[in-house]
Amino acid sequence: MTKVESELLLIIDFGSQFTQLIARCLRDFNVYCEIHPFNKIDVPFIKNKDPLAIILSGGPASTLNNDSPTIPDIIYHLGIPILGICYGQQLMILQLKGRIKSSRESSEFGRAVVNSANKISDLLTGLFNDGMETVWMSHRDYVSELPVGFEVYGSSPKAPYAIIANENKKLFGVQFHPEVHHTPGGKKLIENFVKISGFKRNWTMDSYRKKAIKQIKETVGGKKVICALSGGVDSSVVSILLKEAIGKQLTCIFVDNGLLRSGEAEEVVTMFRETYNVDLIHAKEQDLFIQNLKNVTDPERKRKIIGSLFIDVFEKYAQSLGDVEYLAQGTLYPDVIESISFSGGPSATIKSHHNVGGLPERMKVKLIEPLKELFKDEVRALGKELGLPKVFIERHPFPGPGLAIRCPGEITTEKLEILRAADSIYINQIKRHGLYNDIWQAFAVILPVKTVGVMGDARTYDYACALRAVTSVDGMTADYFPFDHSFLTETATKIINEVEGINRVTYDITSKPPGTIEWE
Repeated sequence: MTKVESELLLIIDFGSQFTQLIARCLRDFNVYCEIHPFNKIDVPFIKNKDPLAIILSGGPASTLNNDSPTIPDIIYHLGIPILGICYGQQLMILQLKGRIKSSRESSEFGRAVVNSANKISDLLTGLFNDGMETVWMSHRDYVSELPVGFEVYGSSPKAPYAIIANENKKLFGVQFHPEVHHTPGGKKLIENFVKISGFKRNWTMDSYRKKAIKQIKETVGGKKVICALSGGVDSSVVSILLKEAIGKQLTCIFVDNGLLRSGEAEEVVTMFRETYNVDLIHAKEQDLFIQNLKNVTDPERKRKIIGSLFIDVFEKYAQSLGDVEYLAQGTLYPDVIESISFSGGPSATIKSHHNVGGLPERMKVKLIEPLKELFKDEVRALGKELGLPKVFIERHPFPGPGLAIRCPGEITTEKLEILRAADSIYINQIKRHGLYNDIWQAFAVILPVKTVGVMGDARTYDYACALRAVTSVDGMTADYFPFDHSFLTETATKIINEVEGINRVTYDITSKPPGTIEWE
């Protein structure tokens, strides 16, 4: 798909860990933006993108190094507003013949106070009401001399040019990071930049939906499209979006591998066949997967076996449809950003574990990725726009290998049934107590050990179960959810009383890092 036909704010990335926060902030203001690494930027690229404004991100390098990241000087003479953040500010100043210095004494890391220079700028509307702003700094280099035409609008003890601007040319720079939570007035500053740039702020899910449907129709024409449907948020939204765009040209393939949660296959199949009238192949391949996982205990081997079998099964059913030309996937914008990272980030193929692996090469199909311009929360918003029920839109993440990685050690049908029952009770308890949407992910794990217990004056020797619940923003780091003891007591009692095969329940309080969210 081509980019959305909307006013574009281009973010040039110099490797900052906060660059995605800039994009999220802009999307909150209904501004369409794209992140591209500095080494992809040249004059033809800029002309093709035709941005209404540009933001230069921060980065870990120093502009004083000979091999530091840079961009063509002509960008500053395009007549469009530009905001440089941290490294982006320093690069702008250096390229426009100002000066940068560095010293240990000039370092600022963490919270700092910027004092107003008492000059009026549209960039600072609503800020400095008491003459100062708390900001988040992360720098050693600093601007020491401004180019002709620039003035200082704010300074900190170690950054004399913390806020600068050439108002006539609409070039702005800040030494701090306005995109982070620790700069309370940062979002207001970015919103002011959006207003200066003249954006109509028309980036909405309604407009995205209409344009995405139009682009899907133009791309596909009258050809057939297949989509791997897992029942998760991303694949569900892709499926319904495609159904609305091309109707009967779409066939979804739902691979039931025997590693799903309780009642999940029936729920997914019923909703998509009966509610949305989607052509759906229900591939019942439980025996194939369980048989191939017999006696396998290594988690990496489990993942590879499941991934390979999934591709085989999907290919088998897809080929039965005849001449299929397109494969739809739920690739999201963070995946795209990582795949083009200049810093050696993973490529798109490394992320094949949550997409349809090697199928494009094996089947000679073309990819359609209708969500590749969206962040996860935007996918949920699009799902609401498409009328998907909340029970699907607000689902916790579920791993591609399914319950296989929540069953450490050997996988058996018996252990999977015990795990499903315990997990169902646990999730229902969380929902009953109104905690589901406060938690990023929650699940049960059946441990590869049995323990002695006493039930009804008789000795038991059954499996132990671990419960896991975490809070997170993006899954990269996570903290355990602080259930109160009454919830844990009630839940453990229900599991032990109602699930035959479990006589002990524990709660995992490990954060990530050092642990991971999943157990395998």
